[in-house]
Amino acid sequence: MSLRTRICALAAGVIALASTMFAAAPTAYAASTPTNLPVGQYTLAANYHQYDALNSALTSTLGTASVDTVMANANHDRTAITDSLGLAGYTGGFGFDSGDNNDCTNYPQGITSSRDAIGTANSGNYDGHQLILVSWYTTDGCGGDQSRSRITLVDWDATYPNDYRKILLVEPTGTAAAPSFKDITVHAGGVSWYGDYLYVADTGHGMRVFNLKDILKTNTGGTADQIGRQSSGVYYAHNYAYVLPQVGTITASTTSGTSLVWSSISLDRVSGSIVMVEYTCQSGCTAYPNRAPRAVRFPFTSGATTFAASTTATEALQLPWYKLNGVASHNGRWWFNSSGAHQLYYWTPSTGSHTYAWVSGGESISYWEDTTNPDLLWSLQETPGHRNVFAVEQASYGP
Repeated sequence: MSLRTRICALAAGVIALASTMFAAAPTAYAASTPTNLPVGQYTLAANYHQYDALNSALTSTLGTASVDTVMANANHDRTAITDSLGLAGYTGGFGFDSGDNNDCTNYPQGITSSRDAIGTANSGNYDGHQLILVSWYTTDGCGGDQSRSRITLVDWDATYPNDYRKILLVEPTGTAAAPSFKDITVHAGGVSWYGDYLYVADTGHGMRVFNLKDILKTNTGGTADQIGRQSSGVYYAHNYAYVLPQVGTITASTTSGTSLVWSSISLDRVSGSIVMVEYTCQSGCTAYPNRAPRAVRFPFTSGATTFAASTTATEALQLPWYKLNGVASHNGRWWFNSSGAHQLYYWTPSTGSHTYAWVSGGESISYWEDTTNPDLLWSLQETPGHRNVFAVEQASYGP
């Protein structure tokens, strides 16, 4: 969520609170713990071959780069965290360079890692690297409209330099004879890496799917606004050297009467599923729904990193908390981050809910499994000047 939107939403929330502080809370918001919803109301339709012909042509024309090659050409230095986050179980993390840390046109949102992608095998290395992946959205000016989306691959491994590389997310266009690509303007509020596939939340629709084996090499040296195939046959991407083309779409539908808002997602490796959560307001918001939010779990095909052509949810919850920008689940446990309340909520059906102090400007959450050290929760902050990517011991936020 952009800083401008959050400030507007906060102001509206203060007004709404002032007008209702002597009134009873609406019944719809009275619950203090999540409640179950009918799982049959929520389904996904998956298409992993939507752009096969175009992507084949793009690969033939441009050639691909492995993740190892991309990281060998990483051109940004990650920095140490200097803010005092005051979090229980804090184990460390990193920041971005000064340009990315202070940029008012780019906002970090989602987080996942190579531990999501392949688990704990080989120390969680994908193509030889232990990586943190962060999704961003770009605006057409400070406080402007969304114009494109990108990811950042960050080495989190003492074997390699403390570097990161940006990759533009693109949608294939054109024809097989003259393939091209265009910007993707999704909010990229959540992201999950599973096997080779990268799932990116698309707020009003579901998820877009990418394949980390399909990173394309593009030309640099064009103007900042050039994107796709030029009349000369050269391919530019706002001066990005690498682009990741979309391979398919996961479309969500519901019979509940209210479409899901895909604000954030996270991978649960234990159950082989993706969980999603909605950002909503109790009242006073204009850009977001004013109602109780939901969290829904969708399972992958057994033994695969893909969804079936049609998938029905296996868990659906109505939540009592609001302004949720992050979600994680592991072994039947749930965590929800509220950027509005600066709190992290932990819940299981058997133990109930617990509330913990959390950071301001908090965004998505990713669960980090470990066989020799404590499991972690990774998260990040979007606020310009304080874009910390950090980890805490999971045990400090629920058993």
